Amino acid sequence: MIRINGLRHGILDIPSLLIPSGYTAVIGPNGSGKTTLLRLLAGMEEPFQGSVTMRGLRAGPLNVGWVHEFPGRNTLFSRVRDEIASPLQFRHLACEEIAERVKEISGRIGISSLMDRGPESLSGGEQVLVALATAMVSDPEILVLDEWDSHVDIHTATVLQEYLRHTGVRWKVQCTQDMDLAASADLVIFLSGGRVLAYGSPKEVFSAHPDSCWYPPSWRWKEWNSSLTG
Repeated sequence: MIRINGLRHGILDIPSLLIPSGYTAVIGPNGSGKTTLLRLLAGMEEPFQGSVTMRGLRAGPLNVGWVHEFPGRNTLFSRVRDEIASPLQFRHLACEEIAERVKEISGRIGISSLMDRGPESLSGGEQVLVALATAMVSDPEILVLDEWDSHVDIHTATVLQEYLRHTGVRWKVQCTQDMDLAASADLVIFLSGGRVLAYGSPKEVFSAHPDSCWYPPSWRWKEWNSSLTG
């Protein structure tokens, strides 16, 4: 369980929040504190006040996979192969094990053909896939994704969502503007003005906002279609 207690950090003001294992979607308008919350969960920032713990530990010491909204800004190496291998190289694993794990994860995500490309030569969608492979190669306990789906097409996003569901990662926390993707989550956290406006299952959160732009388009379509055929 991820526990947030007495959190005050930047715009965020969250007295108490529990995030169980599984897939959590974080939604809300721009400037609501979504990315700040994700950075705290990833251990990239320390809370100014309060605590963020997982299994009683701070986020920092845990094995965390992070996918930035603009992954091209964070690349370290001149070849995709080396970029994906970097988390394992920093842990000083044997070269043979690193090569095998890079081969495995690149094959699963479908980017084997990109291994000898330079990150700067990739499209936005390809950069996201490389960032996801880099985040996944070390078998993280928590995977944090900051609007990665905004740079890939709908088909790729859907395929990757299905892949992420079966990764075995204990916590998957994703910020997204795609309410249909958010509707497939186990838990939805709706932030507004740095506070938790709604929290619960997709049905609980979205059913409370049926006339807003946050209501999943596919749900609205199904309801409209049912009204015509019913």
